[in-house]
Amino acid sequence: MTVAAGPALRSWRQRRNLSQLELAHRAGVSSRHVSFIETGRARPTSEMILRLCEQLAVPLREQNRILLAGGHAPAHPEHSLQQPAMAEVAAAIDSLLTGQLPYPALVIDAGWDLVAANDAVYRLLAGAAPGLVEPPVNVLRLTLHPDGLAPRIANLAEWRAHLLARLRREHDATGDPRLAELLAEFGPVRADRSSAPGLIVPLKLATPAGELSLLSTTTVFGTALEVTLSELTIETFYPADAATRALLLGG
Repeated sequence: MTVAAGPALRSWRQRRNLSQLELAHRAGVSSRHVSFIETGRARPTSEMILRLCEQLAVPLREQNRILLAGGHAPAHPEHSLQQPAMAEVAAAIDSLLTGQLPYPALVIDAGWDLVAANDAVYRLLAGAAPGLVEPPVNVLRLTLHPDGLAPRIANLAEWRAHLLARLRREHDATGDPRLAELLAEFGPVRADRSSAPGLIVPLKLATPAGELSLLSTTTVFGTALEVTLSELTIETFYPADAATRALLLGG
């Protein structure tokens, strides 16, 4: 069911814990005008919808939906990575993944589905149930499922808490129903305090060659104006200790 532009904007304002007055001040309009838009008494222009969406940090995909609900054309293009328009982006991603070798790197979309990965990632997936590594591969499910990586993660409670806290933050920010489904699947987020405090939570993964301790970094395309690109996240992993570095370098 399509939600009209006004109620959709109101929902996002409430998600951001802003009053109509606060939103109006940020957008440079009157609170009366914001009220009229939200209740359907005023039909916002596409420019006004985009102005309010910018102040509410509404994801590009949702901005397009609100524009359509308001009777306007989408403002942000959307392509697959296989289309010619995305050729340079796809090449940049391939270069990044290859350049990360011999360390693991992968790309996921807004629903945590795997978009691309380098060979180091696929080597770590050996032994996972076939159903979990058949496309579409959901990286969160693959990691936490008992038939996936979970039995090999030495600090599973700590890593699970880290992933689910991130998942919760992403859902709170985007309202993506796919993330809501994942949260429901894996249960409530619980902090894990079983480990001694450290600088960062590593992923400790058992392999036939020995245990790997990996630090993770997350990269996004910060200036993306295209829907698919705005939803991609690049996950890279680096050795957290000398033993892991030696194992990954083949030493």
